Amino acid sequence: MTSVRDRGHSKRTGAATLPSDGRANNLSLVRRTLHADGAMSRADLSRTLGLTRVTVSDLVSDLMDRGHVVELGQSGEVRPGKPAILVDINRQGLQVIGVDLSGETALRAAVLDLDGNILESIERPLGAGTGTATGQAATGQAVVEQVLELVADTAAKATAPLLGIGVGTPGIVSADGVVLTAPNLGWNSVPLRELLEEHTGLPTLVSNDADAAVHADHTFGGGCDDEILVKIGRGVGSGVIVGGRRARGAHSAAGEIGHVTVGTDPGALCVCGRTGCLETWMSVPSLERALADAAAGDSPEAATAVVYQEAGERLAIALAPVVGVLDLAEVVLAGPRHLLGGPLLDAVQQTLLARLLHQDPAPVTVRLAADPQDIVLRGAAVMVLWNQLGVA
Repeated sequence: MTSVRDRGHSKRTGAATLPSDGRANNLSLVRRTLHADGAMSRADLSRTLGLTRVTVSDLVSDLMDRGHVVELGQSGEVRPGKPAILVDINRQGLQVIGVDLSGETALRAAVLDLDGNILESIERPLGAGTGTATGQAATGQAVVEQVLELVADTAAKATAPLLGIGVGTPGIVSADGVVLTAPNLGWNSVPLRELLEEHTGLPTLVSNDADAAVHADHTFGGGCDDEILVKIGRGVGSGVIVGGRRARGAHSAAGEIGHVTVGTDPGALCVCGRTGCLETWMSVPSLERALADAAAGDSPEAATAVVYQEAGERLAIALAPVVGVLDLAEVVLAGPRHLLGGPLLDAVQQTLLARLLHQDPAPVTVRLAADPQDIVLRGAAVMVLWNQLGVA
C-alpha cells in the first residue's frame, strides 16, 4: 500500500505527549507511524517521533506484548555497529471485519487485513437469510437477522485474531451505534452495535455508509485532511473530513445532502414527498432513467450531454456552500465510474469553480474515488483500526 508520506498530503498526526499524561497517545502514535510508513528500527522510530530510544523501546515492548507490533528481523541497510532490528505493525497477525449494508439488493461483509486488503468476502441478496424466502424483499427485523447471520459467517472465515467489526449502513446513525432511521431497510432506532456485540462478542462500530467511505478515501485512497466524499447509489449522501477528523454534526447527520433542494424550479417528485431534491438528479436510478429517456429521443447525443451537465451542475450547487464555508480542498465522487466520470465530473468541477472565490491555483479539485465497489467495506475497517489501534 502507498504510505502516507508518498501521497503528497499532509497528515496531521500531532506531536507525542508526555508519558505521564499521554502513554496511550504515544502507543497510538507508534502504531500510526508504523502503519503509515512501514517497518523501521527503534532508532528510526525514536528520531521520527522525537522520543528517546529508551521510551520507544518501552513502547514497542508493550505493543509486542499486546500482539499489535512484531519484529521482522535485521535491517538490510549497512550501518556501523550492530545491525538494527526492524519492527512493524502486526499486518499479518490481526484482521478486521467490514460490513457494507448500502447495496440496493445485497448485503456484503469481508475479512480485511490492516492495510485494507480484502482477504475473504461474502455477499448475500436481501431476502436470502434465515427465515426469509428467497427473492422476497427483506425489511425490518428480517434484515437484522440477515446481518447477524452474515457477520457470524464472515467471522468464521478469519484466519487471525479479529480486532472488531465495522459497519457502514444507509441512514442516520447515532454516536452509540443506533440506526435512528434507514427507510430502505425498514429500520427505526435499531441498536445495531449492541446487537452485533452481543451476537459475536467483538467490539463493533456502526456508521453511515458515506461516512465510512470517506474514512477509506482518507486513509487508503490518498485523500487529504479537508475533503468531502459524495457517495452516489440508490441515494446520495456524503462524508466530510475537516482538519483530519470526520464531521459528525449536532444530530449525527452531517453530510446528508440527498434531500437538499437544488434550484428554484420544481423538479421531479422525490421519495421524501418534496420536489427538486438532489437525489432526483444525482442518484443512480435517476441518472439511468434520464439517460434512457435521452437515448430514446430525436437527438440522443445532445440530450445525453444535457443530462450529465444538469446533474453535475445540481450537485455543484449543493456542494459549493459547504466547500466554501469549510474551505475544503477536494471533492471526491464515489459510485459507478461510467456515470460519474467524464462530462459529469467536468460539470461539477466547472460549476464549483464558478461559484467559489477565484484563487490561483484553483481552491478545490474534483476526482473519482479509486475503489468505489469496496470503499464502504474498507472504510468500515478503518473505523475499527482507529478505535482499537489509533490508526487512521
